[in-house]
Amino acid sequence: MFWLDELADEIIKANPGKKELVVRDEKTLSGRVHVGSLRGVVLHGITAQALRERGIQAHFVYEFNDVDPMDGLPVYLDKAEYEQHMGKPLRDVPSPDAKAKNYPEYFGIEFKEVIDSLHLEAEYTRATKKYDDGEYDQWIVKAMENESAIRQIYKEVSGSVKPDDWHPLQVVCENCGKIGTTKVTGWDGKLASYICEPDMVKWAKGCGHTGAIAPFKGKGKLPWKVEWPVKWTVYNVDVEGAGKDHGAAGGSYDIGIRIAREIFKTHVPFNIPYEFFLFGGAKMSSSKGEGATAHAISKILPPELVRFLMIRSRPNQPIEFDPNDETIPRLFDRYDECADHYFELAEEVNKDFARAFYFSQIAPIEATFRPRFSRLVFMVQMPHLNIEAEVAKLKKSPLTEADKKELEKRLHYVKLWLSEYAPDSVKFEVLKETPIVELSVDQKAFLAQIIDELKVEQTGEELHGKLHAIRKASPLSARDAFGAIYKALIGKDSGPQAGWFLEALDKDFVIKRFQELIG
Repeated sequence: MFWLDELADEIIKANPGKKELVVRDEKTLSGRVHVGSLRGVVLHGITAQALRERGIQAHFVYEFNDVDPMDGLPVYLDKAEYEQHMGKPLRDVPSPDAKAKNYPEYFGIEFKEVIDSLHLEAEYTRATKKYDDGEYDQWIVKAMENESAIRQIYKEVSGSVKPDDWHPLQVVCENCGKIGTTKVTGWDGKLASYICEPDMVKWAKGCGHTGAIAPFKGKGKLPWKVEWPVKWTVYNVDVEGAGKDHGAAGGSYDIGIRIAREIFKTHVPFNIPYEFFLFGGAKMSSSKGEGATAHAISKILPPELVRFLMIRSRPNQPIEFDPNDETIPRLFDRYDECADHYFELAEEVNKDFARAFYFSQIAPIEATFRPRFSRLVFMVQMPHLNIEAEVAKLKKSPLTEADKKELEKRLHYVKLWLSEYAPDSVKFEVLKETPIVELSVDQKAFLAQIIDELKVEQTGEELHGKLHAIRKASPLSARDAFGAIYKALIGKDSGPQAGWFLEALDKDFVIKRFQELIG
């Protein structure tokens, strides 16, 4: 059974009798949202989809967190302009342009467009609303009344020792508007006294103001490890996964469980632990502007491939992605393989592969011919080819309108990959002039035999098979044999699959070129 189907069954079993479930995820809008954050979005969104297919009214609630303090300055922002806002709640930081009302809204608009393109049926909310509407007020009181017990939970779970004057609350300074620099110094049940410390953190400067404030209606904020279980309660969350950083032993999830059960006397949602999405081998950071943005990845992959990328592996397996190597062609090939299983074109149908393809779709599924990405990479670099006609040859029948639409879409992504990300090893251009190359006697003999094959009408597949047979009968290694072809035609040691490559070129041109090099 496909892991997503197993997961949906486990969730239903863990919530007996419930016909309505809330699946929640969130992202702090500290900067451009990176592709790594898409794993959680897709995982939660498609889990809700799987539940709905089982008759459960599943709501996928996605929160844009806009109340955390600005604690990092992205490299793509004007330092002189934004340094003064460090430590303020994100919602109080101005937008980089006039299109959005504030800083998190600016980045949230872009990320929402990506999520919507994936058809995940998300119901959006913002952390600001819950705080401003007072939905967290009673939990702020509860936390402050139990601060010693919370300190003990921190110590027992993570080994983090909080001093006796530590309080599970920060407030917005009435003088400078910052929250990341305030230290609560007392609590009388209604007002929190505080000081805005100049040197409390390295990334922001407090103003030194002291005062007392009612920490309600958005004027106070709980620390994340206390706030998270509050969100489980306020949103009535039934399912919420924890990424590796939160779910590690002794991490924020373990602390949240204890606080939910012992302090707030509330429930703990069904957890879906999931691994990082790695870009170039390192976890990405939104606040530092590293890696690739979710928006950028959504432009170099169609939405169904983004979904496929995120769900083809189980949540407990890391995903590595690098558009600068051949990851994208391989991803398309694996996707096409799963499509063959869905449409029962494979010799032995693998139901897990079929389900992976099914859950990747954003529209009603239609059977179309899917030319291999790598084959199109080859065709695009052969300007004289009529690509539609060549693809029809591969299909062995005329292309339908749906086939043509699929081809047009794939060509878009092929050209984009070639122009922006493809390694030089897959790029080529047929040389107009005969290059000066040194060929061994055996290589010249190999090319001479190919000339004989080119005089016979045959398909690229048939020719490819003949080339391998000739090579095996010669003393040449595959590298030296096929390298002779590529050196003669494109001036490189390697190139596209030789049979189809030669079949696509003008035969007289190739024969003449080989004869000139054979001498």
